Amino acid sequence: MTKKSKEGLSAKKEENFSEWFQQLIIKSELADYSPVSGCIVFRPASFNIWEKTKEVIDNEFKKVGIKNVYFPMFIPEKLLSKEIEHVKGFAPEVAWVTHAGNTKLNEKLAIRPTSEAIMYGSYSKWIRSWRNLPLKLNQWVNVVRWEFNNPIPFFRTREFLFNEGHNAYSNKKELDKDKDKITKIYSEFLKNYMALPSLLGKKTDKEKFAGAVATYSSELYLPNGKAIQGPDYHDDGQNFAKAYNIKFLDKSGKEQFAYQSTYAISTRMLGIMFAIHSDNKGLIIPPKLAENKIVIIPLMFEKNKDILKKARELSSELSRHNPIVDDRLEVTPGYKFNEWELKGIPLRIEIGPKDLNKKEVVVARRDNEKKVSVKIKKIEEYINNELRKMQETLFKKAQKLLNDNINKADNLKDAIRKINGKKIVLVPLKNSSNVEEILKEKTKGAKTLNIPEKQPKIKGKKCIISGEQADYWVYVGKSY
Repeated sequence: MTKKSKEGLSAKKEENFSEWFQQLIIKSELADYSPVSGCIVFRPASFNIWEKTKEVIDNEFKKVGIKNVYFPMFIPEKLLSKEIEHVKGFAPEVAWVTHAGNTKLNEKLAIRPTSEAIMYGSYSKWIRSWRNLPLKLNQWVNVVRWEFNNPIPFFRTREFLFNEGHNAYSNKKELDKDKDKITKIYSEFLKNYMALPSLLGKKTDKEKFAGAVATYSSELYLPNGKAIQGPDYHDDGQNFAKAYNIKFLDKSGKEQFAYQSTYAISTRMLGIMFAIHSDNKGLIIPPKLAENKIVIIPLMFEKNKDILKKARELSSELSRHNPIVDDRLEVTPGYKFNEWELKGIPLRIEIGPKDLNKKEVVVARRDNEKKVSVKIKKIEEYINNELRKMQETLFKKAQKLLNDNINKADNLKDAIRKINGKKIVLVPLKNSSNVEEILKEKTKGAKTLNIPEKQPKIKGKKCIISGEQADYWVYVGKSY
């Protein structure tokens, strides 16, 4: 009992979410703190999930003609300053290299906060004619953004990993098709692999990506009542093309500026997935992203060759699920159960002397703790079905969490009450930075999340801040 208390989670998700989450990522061996403030170590358990994320999304990117590249992580100051609005948006977050050894550099080098500045000089050389378009390039890299004071593992770290896509087209129509393809890739990955629903919509002008014409984001809801942004897509129009001189001759021989987009999914999504699905016993990982989908535990207090043999036969039969056989004798079966629950293995197979005599095993599911005796000859079919059901159940549970915490309000008093009740609230608002600043002040920290594509009737609806005709309904909530 003492061992369980020491190794397991002592904080409760529903009582102290922040402490629970930090214990979860450390004790389940997802990550560790590093000597650099705000930077974490991705341990194999989490990095494997990121590798799977990359593999799936990268494959989808390649299907739509996106190719991978790598650009330097160091960006000369003169390049970064070309697009004023973009630079202004990132200025507080930029980390600079000023010296090499004891020698001061002639020009400061920014450590990549994002790569428009370093990539688009090359784009301006490579894109000369309409025949060079579209150009669709992506890189899987790390970035550094240093501005914030309260780092949270996975959610907000000073260095994180992401994909950074940069597409260029000859016209706006192709750019709009690009948006639909990329946002679909991200939303389907969230749903089908991470078992996460999200709210897809357009950011307000105040919250859009610095330098973009428009930003589209997936917003998610966490069990502590806060919203958090997932993957995003930026319609950059011709803004960066004009700043970095990305021009081409169209089919009529006329010079045009390219239309561009940028898009990303980051390691933040791992933290979101862990936080939404996991419980007070530890991690719950959707089966499609679990490296080891099964742990097989022989129930024995001394070496039993028959049980071990059958455990290894099962492991071989179920090899496509990469099972672990935990045949340790120095710890009790109960300790093993607790450990693998903490680490989030989707299914546990128990096999002891009585089970062996009956030619069956006991299968326990991590998410609902259901335990069922299954005939060994039917084990593969049962396991396949349970993994599929668990994936579906996790999504439905997360969908209910989201749906139960979205409310609507058409006046400020009602909106504040619901925001204080830890809800995401859909409100009518004017398109105004000043209105959004007042909203943040009145709600003590809530901000606009995004504008849903499907809009309720807005005519005759007054902005909850200005009292004037509202421009749109927009989701509002407290967020990371």
